Amino acid sequence: SAIDSMYEYSLAAFLSDVFSYSITKSEPSFEIATRLQNIVNALTYNLYCYVCMGIFEKHKLMLSFQIAMRLLTSEGRMVPEELEFFLRGCVLAAKDYPVNQLSWLTERQWYDTCKLAQTAEVFVDILASVKDNTEEWHKWWSLDRPEDPKSEIPAGYGDKMTSFQRLCLLRCFRPDRVYIAVAQFISGCDMMGEKFTIPPILKYKDVYDKSSSMSPIVCIVSPGANPTDEIVRLAEKEVGLSKLRSISLGQGQGEEAMRMVELGSIRGHWVLLQNCHLLISWMRELDKVVEKRDQNPPHQEFRLWLTTEPSLDFPMGILQRSLKVVNEPPNGLKMNMKNTLSKVTEESLDLCPHPAFRPLVYTLAFFHAVVQERRKYGKVGWNVVYDFNETDFTISMRLMDTYLEKADRCGDPLPWETLRYLVGEAMYGGRVTDNVDRRTVTAYLEEYFGDFLFDTFQPFHFFCNDEVDYALPIGSTDLTKKVTLANMVQNVENMPLENQPDVFGLHPNAETGYLKNAAELMWTNLIELMPRSAAEGAGGDTRESVLQKLTEEILAQIPPPFDRKQVMKAEKEKARQAKYENLQPVQVVLLQEIERWNNLVTTIVLTLKNLQKALVGIIGMSSDLDDLASSLNNGQLPAPWRRLAPSTRKNLGRWLAHFERRHAQYTAWIKSGEPKVMWLSGLMIPESYISALVQTTCRKYVWPLDRSTIFTSVTKFTSESEVTDRPKDGAYVQGLYLEGARWDRKKMCLTAQEKKVLINEMPIVQIVPTESTKLKLVGTFRTPVYVTQDRRNAAGVGLVFEADLASEHHPSQCNIES
Repeated sequence: SAIDSMYEYSLAAFLSDVFSYSITKSEPSFEIATRLQNIVNALTYNLYCYVCMGIFEKHKLMLSFQIAMRLLTSEGRMVPEELEFFLRGCVLAAKDYPVNQLSWLTERQWYDTCKLAQTAEVFVDILASVKDNTEEWHKWWSLDRPEDPKSEIPAGYGDKMTSFQRLCLLRCFRPDRVYIAVAQFISGCDMMGEKFTIPPILKYKDVYDKSSSMSPIVCIVSPGANPTDEIVRLAEKEVGLSKLRSISLGQGQGEEAMRMVELGSIRGHWVLLQNCHLLISWMRELDKVVEKRDQNPPHQEFRLWLTTEPSLDFPMGILQRSLKVVNEPPNGLKMNMKNTLSKVTEESLDLCPHPAFRPLVYTLAFFHAVVQERRKYGKVGWNVVYDFNETDFTISMRLMDTYLEKADRCGDPLPWETLRYLVGEAMYGGRVTDNVDRRTVTAYLEEYFGDFLFDTFQPFHFFCNDEVDYALPIGSTDLTKKVTLANMVQNVENMPLENQPDVFGLHPNAETGYLKNAAELMWTNLIELMPRSAAEGAGGDTRESVLQKLTEEILAQIPPPFDRKQVMKAEKEKARQAKYENLQPVQVVLLQEIERWNNLVTTIVLTLKNLQKALVGIIGMSSDLDDLASSLNNGQLPAPWRRLAPSTRKNLGRWLAHFERRHAQYTAWIKSGEPKVMWLSGLMIPESYISALVQTTCRKYVWPLDRSTIFTSVTKFTSESEVTDRPKDGAYVQGLYLEGARWDRKKMCLTAQEKKVLINEMPIVQIVPTESTKLKLVGTFRTPVYVTQDRRNAAGVGLVFEADLASEHHPSQCNIES
């Protein structure tokens, strides 16, 4: 439940649903030792299957690894220090770590490598080895699959290390391959095996067989998945539809739902309560009824099915007693399209007489699958996760039917503009709240909807390379012939089961980013599950002594707050010398930044000193201080600091290095005035600085503020030392990075990413305020600038401004590549 509030289990449920079942179903034997081993093996796998049924796909490999860790630890085959390193890496870089001389290793990877050299004896000379055999290590780092046991690790390390030490090495050099390597580690583990990496397929008949009249069945749904149809089909087969009672919960439905449950428990009905998350207050009443089942057992055939989205307030009692089932949409383009086309019938296709209708339905199904599958790639896919579902497809298909029938009747050309608007802006676009995401939806429809679909001289392909060809069903371009539903389904059957991100128009690096994020999520979740007793530092230090030392190290790095009154006095003097009556906008920004900085510094010092007192027993250890201690111990940024600092994805060590650099910029700004090149990443609220630049320029040229804007120009400067003076208007800024593309410094325009390089630093950029009416840009792409790689959330927080970057590519390509 530390990972997801819906993951609640009770000992009673474990004993009845897993333990007793395992004893009954395990292979019998007359030998006591063999019989016990059979029970243990069956119990381990049944536990895996039982929990897998009730957790999301993204957590299933983590569950397998957690089981493997516990089993190996119980056998004394897991080195605690190595496990600690694999989960946390380098929490805080030591001052004596050598400087990173390798351009292909990030700072974080280098610090992890330095930490690994101190953690496992086999890696004690790894830094020297990397320095002496740089080409060999770079060659191994460059491999597509360095985790493959056949790939030779330089300096003979492959023969010296264990399979788990290989995972630790991959964490340092190729964190994007750790997720795949963990699956290989579990498959190769003699106590686990490959079956622990292949989750069982969810079958509702199996769920019914495992269920009882005493325990509710909670179906946890996610966007794009609805188990109602499956439950109705199962009810029809097992008890008949006459015994199924269903209600969708909402305001005022609680009384009717309770009546159904009470009557169903007496008469042996199946009761299906949908959308339970919409009536959480009433669910607490249901919890009391379920709790009293032991005193008054219901009818043997009674089943209580609940469907709900994940909710923090869902009653714990129901979750602990229930059999949980997680419903997720089909995974992969092929399975998604099969699922979509299974809802289409020949009769619905015959409703529209226009010959282009059938190929367009197939195109719409492909588009529907693509917008759903992009979710897999996180923020590179969509800024906000949208609940695109079957209804969007069905209504869009009806709209196409209506407009194509009218075009056929009147002899008009296909209304592409209307169709693109209705599908992209009204139906699918109606769910989209983010402007950049809306651009992506529009770009797809411009690429998929047009007369080019039926071009016989240059056949249309959704995606095509040497290995795969995603195209319309054969005969789609000949509008005199009818493409049957069977042709469409067969075309989908010919698709590969797995697909690469370039099918969706994304760069192959999107897969690298997905695997890296999956590994990061797994580490974070496993740390949450780590018992406190195991959180001892290397050398047997207690958690308290490690924390005491860590707090002292951090406090030594924290500078005193700035004297804001003194700074204000100095800034007023500078304004007076420049013959201004009041402080200028940029000076106001400095004072605002310092105020926020001082609040952050004060909070850091106060919380750390209170934690030190709690560790030695001077004050009590409150829940807030305990959370602070856990965050520090896990190398994460504590919540009280995070609330007062700019958004970040950095761990504690990298954040502190960032913190020191920000202090240096503020100090230089106070002493020497506004920097020649502003490090935009170092500001608390960068938007306020950009607004101040526009205000300053408007005052200078007497422009109306509401008719002013900015545009950007990328310079050839790569470091601050190359810049001699501040620009006439606006400012030079640094600290900007590109994701989804890279900057070609020769052609001075956007170009495709290099393989495995997810982030590229931009040269120094000039922000130029100007009048909106005078701005006419050609050959540029409007690129959003976000604070972090989390981009913008559903509330619109995270966007700083939009930069204008020169591009030779079509805007659709830039939009789809994200």
